[in-house]
Amino acid sequence: MASVASERSDTSADDYCSLSEDDVSDVFPKSPKFSTAVSSKPAPPRDFLFPFTPYDIQKEFMSHLYLALDEGKIGIFESPTGTGKSLSLICGAITWLRDFEEKKKQEFQDILDKSATLETSSDMDSTFTPTTPLVASTPTEPDWFLEFDEKKALSEKAEKIRRKSTVDVPSIKPSTDENDNTLKTEKLGLLPEKEDDNDENLVVEEYHSEDETTKYEEEDEEETAVVPDHVTKIYYCSRTHSQLSQFVHEIQKSPFGDDSKVVTLGSRQNLCVNEAVKKLSSLSLMNDRCLELQKNKKKESKKVDPTQPKKRAKVTGSGCPFYSATRFEDFKDYVSLDVMDIEQLVHVGKEIKSCPYYGTRLAIPEAQVVVLPYNTLLHKSTRQACGIKLEGNIIIIDEAHNLTETIASMYSVEVTGSQFCRAHSQLSQYMDKFKSRLKAKNLMYIKQILQVLGRCIKALGGKTNIQKYCEKSMISKKLNGYVEKYQPTVESVEPAVEKTSAMTKFLKEISQKNSKPTKKDEMATEETQEHTYQPMKSPLQHIEAFLLALTNTDKDGRVVIHKQELLSKSSIKFLLLNPAVHFTEVVKEARSVIVAGGTMQPVDEFKHQLFSSAGVTPDRILEFSCGHVIPPENLLAIAMAHGPSGLQMDFTFQSRDSPRMMDELGRILTNTSNVVPGGLVCFFPSYEYEKVVYNHWEKSGVITRLQNRKHIFREPRKASQVDQVLDQYSSCIEKACSEGNTLSVNGAILFCVVGGKMSEGINFSNDLGRCILMVGLPFANIKSPELKEKMDYLDATMPAINGRRPGQVHYENLCMKAVNQSIGRAIRHKGDYATILLVDYRYARQSIQSKLPGWIVQRLQTANRFGPAFSATSKFFVDKRANIQK
Repeated sequence: MASVASERSDTSADDYCSLSEDDVSDVFPKSPKFSTAVSSKPAPPRDFLFPFTPYDIQKEFMSHLYLALDEGKIGIFESPTGTGKSLSLICGAITWLRDFEEKKKQEFQDILDKSATLETSSDMDSTFTPTTPLVASTPTEPDWFLEFDEKKALSEKAEKIRRKSTVDVPSIKPSTDENDNTLKTEKLGLLPEKEDDNDENLVVEEYHSEDETTKYEEEDEEETAVVPDHVTKIYYCSRTHSQLSQFVHEIQKSPFGDDSKVVTLGSRQNLCVNEAVKKLSSLSLMNDRCLELQKNKKKESKKVDPTQPKKRAKVTGSGCPFYSATRFEDFKDYVSLDVMDIEQLVHVGKEIKSCPYYGTRLAIPEAQVVVLPYNTLLHKSTRQACGIKLEGNIIIIDEAHNLTETIASMYSVEVTGSQFCRAHSQLSQYMDKFKSRLKAKNLMYIKQILQVLGRCIKALGGKTNIQKYCEKSMISKKLNGYVEKYQPTVESVEPAVEKTSAMTKFLKEISQKNSKPTKKDEMATEETQEHTYQPMKSPLQHIEAFLLALTNTDKDGRVVIHKQELLSKSSIKFLLLNPAVHFTEVVKEARSVIVAGGTMQPVDEFKHQLFSSAGVTPDRILEFSCGHVIPPENLLAIAMAHGPSGLQMDFTFQSRDSPRMMDELGRILTNTSNVVPGGLVCFFPSYEYEKVVYNHWEKSGVITRLQNRKHIFREPRKASQVDQVLDQYSSCIEKACSEGNTLSVNGAILFCVVGGKMSEGINFSNDLGRCILMVGLPFANIKSPELKEKMDYLDATMPAINGRRPGQVHYENLCMKAVNQSIGRAIRHKGDYATILLVDYRYARQSIQSKLPGWIVQRLQTANRFGPAFSATSKFFVDKRANIQK
């Protein structure tokens, strides 16, 4: 490993000299210590079948988790990355589930015993005579039990067979065509198949509003498909598919991997095995194409009458070859045998030619653990479409630090001017084409939709009827088919628009979509290409979601209008302000809900905005927060208020662009890079500020000085380039830290962005992250209309928090959650070590420090001068190097 001793020739501010250990202790004031919150009730000791000798904090984690599940509580669990959180969740939750199942079996057995005792007593009473000897009889006999269990098993099996003979799969109505195994179900989001020899399948059917519903329609709606019984199960959800796969791998390696029924759900993007669908560029296009393939399933070839004149053959799309009821049953059997991650599910789907996206849903009822993404569980319509039952089950939401924002974003809908224009134009042409074939009521509702679209939702009179009509008539799907078949052009929506020139320009641009691209178009930047919008064939489905969002209570949301110069870039957004509205159902139906994460601070936000607003009483909430498994000497955390020249580090919006401030930050980074071995990860508050600082450093020579000690890498904006940059960064550090390295370069620096692609889900363990340097506090734009509405809503509906307005506390919490995620990229296991430098005078405030993770706060030092901070950093790595050499 390269030497970590600093190389300095003077004591200038640009190349700071080390101070003695005594200097360090004299200048560092003691930071306040913050205790972690845990349940006051002692948890029962248990054997959780942990595959290794567990740490004490892991035992406590599993015990408190077991207690929360057993008592049906709402749990907030915080366990830093590297402490075995996933394995603790698995062992604690599945142990409880098995105990619960055993308890239910025992209760059932007790009922049988009592029933048998009563029957025996009844028989004895009916045959009793004075000469009958009173012999004590046992309540039951082993042979009787065996016979009973066998009969019960045969009865259950017969019932299952009977149900399967009635319906092919759960909640699916069998096809009327005996040779067609296609599943046709509204529950799975599929389209009914009709003859497409003409345009009948594009015309909406007769619609009756709620007050006009006929008796026949009411009876039809009451019909429900047979759904198999669900066993008590654990729903585990996380943010990304990669995190879900990691969790499944932990189950596979655990003692529960061999005899647990686990199924993983995912999106079409991850589970689709049809190459014709997978190659599409966006998820919305994949969804559209998947439904089209189901609708265009091949029909039986019809006999041709030679006496009739030949008609031109109609070109129709063939159905998906992986969409088959019988093969779905085969796929479900495979899933029940082994614990599989998403890649393994896809492999099985290709092997047996069955769709994993739909096949995994059939395995839900019998599964003990269901692993799924956030939106599948938290979005009600998606949850219902998948057949997920919450009642009496366990919900575990991992990586839940942004849960409130996730739910709010999930139910907030933004519609652009472009989408309104396209929908209005397409629907107008649709109405003109089928006007003579549409019923009067359909014409009336379509005109109402056109009126709403034409006015851009300025007047929403009758929005409920319109939304209900869209849902019942499936008008958007009909319009999708029409657009697919006829490719209508986009015409002007309202000629009398103020921005006539902008509107004309917009319409001209989209009407020339098939023309040859110009040289200017070909020279589009990568940043523009990254955010290119892939329009749906018909945006009316998206607008339906907007209409549905407007049915929320007025006080729970706001409509925000963004006006731009071009109509296509303007938008209207429904902003959900109260995520508890949609989380209440989850909390009420589930037996227990556990939110967990590496850092859950600040916890008060969960209590107030989610749980309390959802009707959860304080006595039902159980909190558990544990420290890290690393020894105290493996972490050095410093709140740095001043730079080498004595300048106060102030990265507020008003001061951060000052050349003096950027120069001082350059001096801090230059001095730190001299003593930090391996990787140094520097987080900036935004991509824009990182670019400003980097350009300034290039001109001032800071970049050149930094490159003398470490290679420099920058986080790309384009997601497809992240892996490449990380590979280069890792390779550079590996070479620099290898034995026998004689180069002057001792590692690499990676410039990252808070809230960017490298601030979550990336592990900078060992030499990849020996120092995390946080530049300033990444506060959001206070002038953002969305943020302002959220803060005003909280001020109006929530009580004050420690004398402070809840809106201001929320604003601060958003910032600190982003900071906590970024600085948590280092220290990934017990033997890891690193320094965390928080560069801004505001980090010395107790209100800020109280929102940092407890395990960091307990070891945080506040430096009033740069000298002691630098000396402490240098000594930290010198000591580590000495220990390694021993």
